[in-house]
Amino acid sequence: MSVNAEITEGPLSGPILPEPIGRSRPILPGDDPFYVPPAGFAAAAPGAVLRSREVELALLGVIPQKVSAWQLLYRSCDLHQAPEVAVTTVLLPFGADPDEERPLLAYQCAIDAIADKCFPSYALQRGAFSPGSLPPLEMLIIANALERGWAVTLADHEGMGGYFGAPREPGYRVLDGIRAALSFPPLGLDAATRVGVWGYSGGGMASSWVAEMAPEYAPEIDIVGAALGAPVGDPGETYIRLNGTLHAGLPALVVAGLRHLYPGLGRVIRDHADDEGIRRLDKIETMSTVEAVARFARDDFDDYTDIPLADILATPEVLEVFDDIRLGGRIPECPLLVVHPVHDQIIHIEDVDGQVERYVEGGAHVTYVRDRLSEHLSLMVISAPAMLEWLADRFAGTPLPPSGTTTVWSIASSALSPLQGLLTVGRTALRVLFARPLGPN
Repeated sequence: MSVNAEITEGPLSGPILPEPIGRSRPILPGDDPFYVPPAGFAAAAPGAVLRSREVELALLGVIPQKVSAWQLLYRSCDLHQAPEVAVTTVLLPFGADPDEERPLLAYQCAIDAIADKCFPSYALQRGAFSPGSLPPLEMLIIANALERGWAVTLADHEGMGGYFGAPREPGYRVLDGIRAALSFPPLGLDAATRVGVWGYSGGGMASSWVAEMAPEYAPEIDIVGAALGAPVGDPGETYIRLNGTLHAGLPALVVAGLRHLYPGLGRVIRDHADDEGIRRLDKIETMSTVEAVARFARDDFDDYTDIPLADILATPEVLEVFDDIRLGGRIPECPLLVVHPVHDQIIHIEDVDGQVERYVEGGAHVTYVRDRLSEHLSLMVISAPAMLEWLADRFAGTPLPPSGTTTVWSIASSALSPLQGLLTVGRTALRVLFARPLGPN
């Protein structure tokens, strides 16, 4: 259960209703008054904190986590830079002194769904019920940052609409969430705080947008590096490859969300999809990631259209969307570590190769590691020690490793991964599972 503890003072502050006594489950974001924009919020600067509250976190909603945690409602913007509100969950290690200097990690969860029960701000709370969502499992990874003494911000980067796969706007929301965290007094951070960015899969895609949008949208933030795990590269190509496969639910989630953002795409779907196809897209908007993958396995959108899917994919409206959501059109200024499995069963290696190539051609410093032995899910854990050590080096100002591409049997045995790194990640997971304090002391 979350506890309303603080409201940012000022003319834009909105009232927060007290939570019902004895309620065992947090309110879903769509019904929670905390998420309602206060009157006049659009006049606030991007990243301005409009409302805040202290919350309790729990692994899978059940195992309480010993960390300090708050939620911040702040001013941000959507794909077209129209003002909107967004929420981030910010963390400090257990018992941390906010007066001590520390870096800030912006970690992007693999939300990979439209339903608000999968948003980190809900799914990570104590008492939350979000079976099949991925962010609760990522607490096992996030805890490693707290063990190192870092502050963490976990933005709901898909926004209140849950537009999985949308371009640019995840970057806006995360960057404004960083601004909010830097100005939030209980965290003890300031404008000079060094910031790192990290995410895997859907979180790696969102983190890519953070790195791409930062130079033009938030140049004042000192982002010292971005660690991108399996960052998708070309979502349009991923849709084509996954449609009709065991993982067909993932591209269906993307299409279900993007039809609301792109009028042309929505019109094409309405004109050519039959009633059953529309019904299935409506239904998947209510599902968690795992449920969508399970129930849409081998689903082929070609079965629900009045013309061949290949013809639909060749329409100008669809090609416009595919071009817009492709990563690599903007060049990050911060150094990048990119890791990807050579034999990824969900995101083809060629798509991430292309993303990296576009970055390098634009002058970015990219250390790219291709892992032969891992597949999509296992690399998230196996790469964590290397990601953490690389980010720690960026926070410390250590000289960068060479830019370039390396193909290894396993990143766990590469020069980037510290000895005993996986054992440390395993010990941290046990601390999460047994509700031990998370922090360096």
